[in-house]
Formats: sequence, structure tokens, C-alpha cells
Amino acid sequence: QVRLEESGGGSVQAGGSLKLSCVVSGYTYKTYSMAWFRQAPGKEREGVVGISSDGTTRYADSVKGRFTISKDNEKDTLYLQMDSLKADDTAMYYCAADPNWDTLLRGAANYWGQGTQVTVSS
Repeated sequence: QVRLEESGGGSVQAGGSLKLSCVVSGYTYKTYSMAWFRQAPGKEREGVVGISSDGTTRYADSVKGRFTISKDNEKDTLYLQMDSLKADDTAMYYCAADPNWDTLLRGAANYWGQGTQVTVSS
């Protein structure tokens, strides 16, 4: 059974940092593309950043230069380092995985975590 479990969310002041983690199990981690999505109250879910199985990354313009995605293949863990956080970054953050890069980027991934809340106060 495929499972994605996020952690690392919390409350932080604007300008601060947080690092999210997503531990994956139940599939061949290295062959899947993965991404972070977020959804703020009253808004649609949006893609934050994706990383393909070969390491290609794609960032949303709103987070370029502030967020960094990375993987630890030995630990089967995906990370999201978030720096210079803004109030607009407040949302529930979800980890997603799919063997198809395009499917993942469209937000139609087969596998999703339960989410971790990030709250940034100004």
C-alpha cells in the first residue's frame, strides 16, 4: 500500500523558515515524480514545486528563490525548505507522487498525503 506522510508544518513569523518532510513507502520511490501542493482556505489547490525521477524541478513563480525541494533517496523522503516565508504562504501543504511527470504537474497524482499546516503571521 502506497503511503505518503508529511510533517514539519507549524506557525512562524513572516520572514522565518520551515522545513517540510514527506516520508514515502509502498512503491519504488526512485522511479516516481513527486511534488508539493498547497491549498489555502477558500482557494483552489495549487502546485508549489515538483521534482521528476531524474531530478528535474519546476517551481511556481511565487516561491522561486525562497523554497527548495530535495530528496533523500536512502531515506525515501522528500523535503521542502521554505525560507523568507510570507503570510500568503499560509496553507495546508500536501505531498504527492505519481509515475507520470505531466500527470503530477496537472494535480492529478495517484498518491497524496494527508497534509501539514503552515501558518505565517505578519
